[in-house]
Amino acid sequence: MQDDETEAKMSYVHGVSATPLLGETIGAALRRAARDAGGRTALISRHQNIRLTYAELDAEVSRIAAGLLALGLSRGDRVGIWSPNNAEWLLTQYAAARAGLILVTLNPAYRVAELEYALNLSGSAAIVLARSFKTSDYEAMLRALIPALADPAGRVESARLPHLKRAILIGDAVVPGFLPFAAIARTATAESEATLAAITPALQFDDPINIQFTSGTTGFPKGATLTHHNILNNGFFVGEAIRLGPDDLVCAPVPLYHCFGMVMANLACLTHRAAVVYPSAGFDPLAVLETVAAERCTALYGVPTMFIAELDHPDFARFDLSSLRTGIMAGSPCPITVMQRVMERMNLREITIAYGMTETSPVSFQSATDDPVEKRVATVGRIQPHLEVKIIDGEGRIVPRGTPGELCTRGYSVMLGYWNDHEKTAEAIDAAGWMHTGDLATIDADGYGAIVGRIKDLVIRGGENIYPREVEEFLYRHPKVQSAQVVGLPDAKYGEELCAWIRLNDGESATEDEIREFCRDQIAHQKIPRYIRFVDEFPMTVTGKIQKFIIRETMIADLGLAGKEDGSARGG
Repeated sequence: MQDDETEAKMSYVHGVSATPLLGETIGAALRRAARDAGGRTALISRHQNIRLTYAELDAEVSRIAAGLLALGLSRGDRVGIWSPNNAEWLLTQYAAARAGLILVTLNPAYRVAELEYALNLSGSAAIVLARSFKTSDYEAMLRALIPALADPAGRVESARLPHLKRAILIGDAVVPGFLPFAAIARTATAESEATLAAITPALQFDDPINIQFTSGTTGFPKGATLTHHNILNNGFFVGEAIRLGPDDLVCAPVPLYHCFGMVMANLACLTHRAAVVYPSAGFDPLAVLETVAAERCTALYGVPTMFIAELDHPDFARFDLSSLRTGIMAGSPCPITVMQRVMERMNLREITIAYGMTETSPVSFQSATDDPVEKRVATVGRIQPHLEVKIIDGEGRIVPRGTPGELCTRGYSVMLGYWNDHEKTAEAIDAAGWMHTGDLATIDADGYGAIVGRIKDLVIRGGENIYPREVEEFLYRHPKVQSAQVVGLPDAKYGEELCAWIRLNDGESATEDEIREFCRDQIAHQKIPRYIRFVDEFPMTVTGKIQKFIIRETMIADLGLAGKEDGSARGG
C-alpha cells in the first residue's frame, strides 16, 4: 500500500472549486441572461453588420425555435448546420437547444461524400446551410445528393439521405428547393409556440444537444455526443479562467463548427454576459485587426498560426490594439517567441493556453492569466474545476509525476459517447468513466500538464521512443525557424526515422546541413531529423491543426518509402 507521500507524487490531479456547476439547459441560461442583462450586447457579426442585445437574441431564438417545430421537427431530432461563421450559426445553435433539437456541426470543408456520411450517421432531419463560401458551393453539393431539390418550402425526399426532410438556406434569398433562413421565424404558429412552451421546461441538462464530428484522420469520423451540461459548464469555466465579465468583447475568428468557437467563445460569453464578436466568415488576419481596433475588443482567440498571421500582417502597426487584455491560444504548441510577441505587441498580457478534445467538451487544462510566460508555453496550465485527470502507462497504472503516459479525463465534461457507435464508445470511455484521450502527457510537481504528443505520433527508432513534440520545440529555437513539424517515416534498418518539415521566417533561407549542425551536440543523435524539407505552409484543418498524416504520406510517396514500412511504423 502506498503512503501519502508516494500518492502525492503520482500523476493524478482534480480540480477543486467552491464554484458549483451550472444545473440548467442552454435555453434556460439564455433566458436568464436576457432577464439579467437584456440591454447588453450579446453578438456582433461585423461582416454582416448585425448587432443583437441579449433581449433581442433571446426573442429571436424563441421565434426560430417555434418555427423549426412548425416545420415538423420534434424534440430529439437532429439538425445539421453547414456554414462558416455568421449570426445565423449562433441563432441556430441556441434555437435548437431551446427546442430540444440536437445540433449536428458540419465541417465547412466537407465535400459531397463527407456530407452524405455525416448526415446519414446522425440521421439529420434538417440542414441549415450557407449558399457558398470560398471554393465551396454548398448548394451545388447538396443538389448533387438530391438532384430533385425543388420545393419552395425546402421539403426534401431523397433515397441517399432518407432521414433528411428540410433544407434551409441562410439568408433571405428565394432559391428553389430551399426555405430561406429568414422565413423560419415566420412559419411559427400558435400551436408550435405552445409546443415550444411545453418542451422548454421538460428539457433536462443531461439531454444530448450537440453532435461534433472528430477529424476522421484515422478512419471514418465519429460523432461525439455532448449535452447541455457538458458544454455550458465548460464554456463557463473557460470564461472564468480568462476573467470574462459583462464589459468584455471576445473577438472570435475561430470556426463555430468546432468547440473552440461554439463553446469556448459563444457559451463562455453567454454565461458571463459578454459579447461575442465575429470579424469575418472565415479567418482573415486583416479583418481581425480591424475588428479589434474598431470594436475595442478586450479578448482575442486563435490557434498559434492565426496569431502569427496577425502579427506578420504588413498593416499590423497601424491598428490600435490597446483594448486587448486576455484571450485563448489553443489547438497546437505555441513557440515562446510567438507568445512573447503576442503579449508585448498585441497587449495580451493575460492570454491563456488551453488543452482539450472534442470528446471532453473540450477543455481539461488551462493556464492562468498570471502564469509566467514560460509556464504558458511549456505547459497547458492546470486542471479545470470539477474535473479529474490521470496519466497512465500501457497497463493502465498511474505513473509518477513527470513521467509520460496517456492522459485520461473524468468528470462533467466527458461526452455521452459516439453517436450510434457503442463499440467505439467502449474503447474510449472505460468502466470507471475515464475518457482515454490518446494524448501523451506529463504532470509536474505543481500540477501543470504538458502534452508530449499523440500516442499514434510516437516514433520508435531502433527501439527508442522519440516524441516529435520535443524535437519541434528544439527546432523552434533556431533564429531562422518560424515553425516545424516532425513525423516518423518507415526505415528498413531502424524501423522509423525522423522527418522535419520546416517553415522559415519571411526572408530567411537555410540548408539541411545548417539545421542538422544546429541540432548536433544539443539533442541526442537519434533525435536529429534524417529528412528535412523547407515548406511555405503545412497541411491544416479548418481549425488550424496540422495534418501530420498528410506530411507523412507525402514524404513516403516522394521518397519511395512505401515498401520499407514494417510493424513499427505508424501513421500520424
